[in-house]
Formats: sequence, C-alpha cells, structure tokens
Amino acid sequence: MERRRIGQTALEVTEVSFGGAALGGLYRACSREAAMETLQGAWDAGLRYFDTAPFYGFGLSERRFGDFLRYKPRDSYVLSTKVGRLFRPVPDDQVPDHSYVDPLPFALDYDYSYDGIMRSVEFSYARLGLNRIDILFVHDIGAYTHGVEKTKLHFRDLMDGGLKALEELKRSGVISAYGLGVNEVQICLDVMREAPLDCILL
Repeated sequence: MERRRIGQTALEVTEVSFGGAALGGLYRACSREAAMETLQGAWDAGLRYFDTAPFYGFGLSERRFGDFLRYKPRDSYVLSTKVGRLFRPVPDDQVPDHSYVDPLPFALDYDYSYDGIMRSVEFSYARLGLNRIDILFVHDIGAYTHGVEKTKLHFRDLMDGGLKALEELKRSGVISAYGLGVNEVQICLDVMREAPLDCILL
C-alpha cells in the first residue's frame, strides 16, 4: 500500500488507515475476539496507520490496540492517539452515555492544559503498553463539542500551556508529531494562526 509523509516529519503513513472508535464499542458492542480479528484483517490488508483515543470506549480502544500491536515490529506501523480528556472512576450506574456500549467505568473531564496533556499521555502509554506513540492529536477542541463560550476557555488553556506540553513531548522524543483531531474547520484555522501543527485529522 502506498504511503504518504506527515508534514515535515519523518513519519510515513499508509493511504488507508484504521480508526479505533468501533473497537471501543461505538453504537454497538465489540468483543475482544472481534476486535483482534478486525485488527488482524486490517493488518493483512496492508494498513499500517492506526488511530485511537482515550475517549473511544473510555480507554477500551487503546487497550485493544496495545494488545494487538504489542506483537508487531514497532517500526512497521504508525500509531496515533489523542489528548483533551481525563477520566475518573465512577460506579457502573454513573458512567455517562456517549454512544459507547459497555465502556470502561469512567466519567470524563475536559482538560487541554499543560498538566492535563502530560497526564493524558502518561495514562495512554499505560493503557497501550507500548513504548512509542507517534502522533498525538488534541481531540475535539472546538464549538462543535463545547459550544462557543467553553471553546474560548479550552482554546486559552491550549495556548497558555497545552501547546508547550506538546512541543516538550515532541522535543524529548515521547511523540514524533502533534496536531488536531477534530470535526470542524474553524478551530483548525484558529490554532494554526497561533502555532505550527504537523498534521490535522479532520
């Protein structure tokens, strides 16, 4: 399968990628067996770029990606995950409904600050059980998710410290690239006016 370079980085991704929301149980349950079979099918088809997020199944998708990719040569694929949400354990009857079936028992808090991003990366590494995350996307920061007023607050958190965290993570080799993972154009334009990004998942 053909590959394309990510911006000015050394990363190259396959033209077709595998997104992990369904492995976290989006809209319908997904067993571990089905998740592993699906990932193996994607691998056999030549896909070598895999994208997940803490939000997908409240950590479940990351765990499943890690379980599968742990046994693949690390330099043979590119992996991205996301920051912007932190999780706290709650009783089963208090797990919020975000269209995930049987997610892990957590509630979420949005946090785009320096500390929030650093904590999120640490937790993602623990869930994945892998020694490298290639790309880190700032997830769902924009009016589509938060509304106009809250977006202004989250944007300021990102500008005042979150971007510094991303740059430190890249400079120290914890990640190789960073960008935005969003569903709207305006926030991409707003952030790019303030800081360079390696890539955008839109």
